[in-house]
Amino acid sequence: MTKSKITRETAKQLDRNDELSIYKSEFYTKDSTYYMDGNSLGLLSKRAERTLMTSVDDWKTYGIDGWTEGKQPWFYMSEQIGEMTAPLIGAKAHEVINTGSITTNLHQLLASFYKPNGKRTKIIADELNFPSDIYALKSQIELHGLQPSDHLIQVESQDGYTLSEDEIIAQMNEEVSLLLLPSVLYRSGQLLDIKKITKAAHDQGIIVGFDLAHSIGALPHHLNDWDVDFAVWCTYKYLNSGPGGVGGLYVHEKHLGKKPGLAGWFSSKKEKQFDMEHELTPSETAGAFQMGTPHILSSAPLLGSLEIFHEAGIKLIREKSLALTRMMMNLIHQELPDYGFQLANPLEDERRGGHICLLHPEAASICKALKEENVIPDYRSPNVIRLAPIALYISFEDVYDVILTLKDIMDNEKHKRFKNERGIIA
Repeated sequence: MTKSKITRETAKQLDRNDELSIYKSEFYTKDSTYYMDGNSLGLLSKRAERTLMTSVDDWKTYGIDGWTEGKQPWFYMSEQIGEMTAPLIGAKAHEVINTGSITTNLHQLLASFYKPNGKRTKIIADELNFPSDIYALKSQIELHGLQPSDHLIQVESQDGYTLSEDEIIAQMNEEVSLLLLPSVLYRSGQLLDIKKITKAAHDQGIIVGFDLAHSIGALPHHLNDWDVDFAVWCTYKYLNSGPGGVGGLYVHEKHLGKKPGLAGWFSSKKEKQFDMEHELTPSETAGAFQMGTPHILSSAPLLGSLEIFHEAGIKLIREKSLALTRMMMNLIHQELPDYGFQLANPLEDERRGGHICLLHPEAASICKALKEENVIPDYRSPNVIRLAPIALYISFEDVYDVILTLKDIMDNEKHKRFKNERGIIA
């Protein structure tokens, strides 16, 4: 994959040229610890901590008046965060809202857009998607009195790690009502061609949704231009909102004004909400797809975190992310050719998300050994080591040290001291 040998000086020179290196000090990192699990839970930034504590202080100072009088008024926070998020996904401000969790938002949008009628009753998904998305799809199909075994199409993978866009398109026909796919596959890091898939689906009259959990904050999107109907995401990975951080959703402006499938208190048009009428007047923005009261203390960190994304720019974040993962792959090829590792993520930049998928039969025990050496990886059953060099707080020298640490583990068989099985949480 590379002809010139990568050295520590190579990494240091890349760091000297890195425009994003100034942001590492914004995050709470530990000395001599290499955090490669930001695609599962991103690190806390000082700005996110500040905006969280501002909302805590608003509660302390204003009580109920914090909804409108606080430094960060809670009544408008979801819309404010939606507006800050919109540029990251190529959306307009009124198409985005910060609300709920990724799965509750998915249920909401499926309830709003999945309307089986006549022979158009099926949903296209895939066999590699994160389980919770499949759980949601199956339960929504069952709520319509249908059987998932008959009405859920899960596109198969030829290698167990990646999907073919052409094979997805081949499943589209007049019996399909809706399509839901991940933008980036959570195991392999494959980035799907969203534009191509969306156009093909719309040509068949199919509603298109994407789960952006593993792409938002790692790479640019153009959801409005691509005509994607809806999308959902979590914010605790690349967006660094914290554990259980409030999720988000996008609905293309052509659908706004549509009554939500699952109506709730905050679905209301804000000017009408406190009229207390029993007939809902839904918001004319993506806010209509909210349900309950916003979770303020799980939203507030995003006000600070998203400031960093606006300053750094998602284009530059993507460029560094690709350079980091490319260097990591080259180092694996250079330093670990004889230890049974296999890269399962796409090698091409345009097909790769923000993490590396490294396969090994002893992946679980290797991950435990890495943790003992202060490298924090992510294990996925049965044989996947995920390594995510996050552009905002991982340096090129960090990547160099991680791969040399992995080489030392394999050279000295340090992983043999651990059972090759996952913990309760992996």
